[in-house]
Amino acid sequence: MNARLSELLSSAPPYPRRVVCMTEETTEVLYRIGAGDLVVGVSGFTVRPPEARKKPRVSSFLDANFERILDLKPDLVLGFSDLQADIGRELCKRGVPVYLFNQRSVAEVLQTVRLTGALVGRAEDAARLADELTANLQRHAEAADALPRRPRIFFEEWHEPLISGIRWVSELVEIVGGEDVCRESRASHGAKGRIFEPEEVARRNPDAVIASWCGRKAKREKMVARPGWAEVTAVVEDQLYEVKSSVILQPGPAALSDGVAQLARIVAAVARGEKLPELRKGDLRSAA
Repeated sequence: MNARLSELLSSAPPYPRRVVCMTEETTEVLYRIGAGDLVVGVSGFTVRPPEARKKPRVSSFLDANFERILDLKPDLVLGFSDLQADIGRELCKRGVPVYLFNQRSVAEVLQTVRLTGALVGRAEDAARLADELTANLQRHAEAADALPRRPRIFFEEWHEPLISGIRWVSELVEIVGGEDVCRESRASHGAKGRIFEPEEVARRNPDAVIASWCGRKAKREKMVARPGWAEVTAVVEDQLYEVKSSVILQPGPAALSDGVAQLARIVAAVARGEKLPELRKGDLRSAA
């Protein structure tokens, strides 16, 4: 190779080698495909994998420590959602390469897995992970076909105002054999389009309610005290559940593995007229 050309090409590696992940799902993907060593900074909300929590924490979901990110000298920053657009814009202005994903559906989550790997030169490894996650969903879908009925489910990701599940969660409920009573709201890209009055959810009369209050513990007493909820089937039959937001409200491998498994346990129990155990008196039931 021409010496001058070789010198110019050596100024950057063929693929990024220092990656900052501003949300958990890209961190998890990189670790699961054997590229965790590329991660130099993570979100403060990172839970999976546990070893990633040892990396410098450089962001929350809506804020970032720009100076700390720059100190890490990343050659790629990965983010998620239009809500991180301002962070991404500021990093770009400071000369940092940024890729913002905006996945909402299960199909887009799988696409994001593949793209994340491709961006760091691990396309084949990422494709295998996506195939593994897809096969897991297929197993749950086949198991759902054997259920005696498809129970009506309300998934709530926030309580005041009452917000129904984002699109990938709604789709996962459907995959494991449930009927999302607020299915039409999953077409909304943002949370504002998924706000419901408690009375309207009561009117739709779900057989079970699954709460995941985005980083907070769901409270049974707040749920059952809502206007019109005393006669809701889920309340009368005590089919109130909680799934931790860390395994269902991040659009990555966790939702398509642990998250969907917990949804499947809940939906199957409700479909069979069974109840999963409570963790402690007064708690919501759990599939964990």
